[in-house]
Amino acid sequence: MQVKISTRHGHLSETSQQNISVKAEKLLRIFDRITAIELTIDLKDSNSPRIDAKLSAEHKHDFVAHDQSDNLQASIDTVLHRLEQQLRKYKEKVQSRHRQPDTRREGASPGKEAE
Repeated sequence: MQVKISTRHGHLSETSQQNISVKAEKLLRIFDRITAIELTIDLKDSNSPRIDAKLSAEHKHDFVAHDQSDNLQASIDTVLHRLEQQLRKYKEKVQSRHRQPDTRREGASPGKEAE
């Protein structure tokens, strides 16, 4: 999984970027088919930075989250939490789809053809 962190109108220290990467990589615990996470941190308004996140998963699924608050770390935590919620909901949807039998096949018994 790739974690790409970019900043606009400013610069983040290497340690801050490393901490953000570690937090973002924890999303793999929830959904292991993540291919990339792109975080864009806009520091134009230094009092309230904006975080935009795009998470790409296998089979062309993208998840997006945004947040803007007065604390950079709180915004990052909020964005990652929102992505986590989206991943959990998607994973539950996929798993329930595989657990439920197909309604088309309920009427037909195996080995017998319709007469």
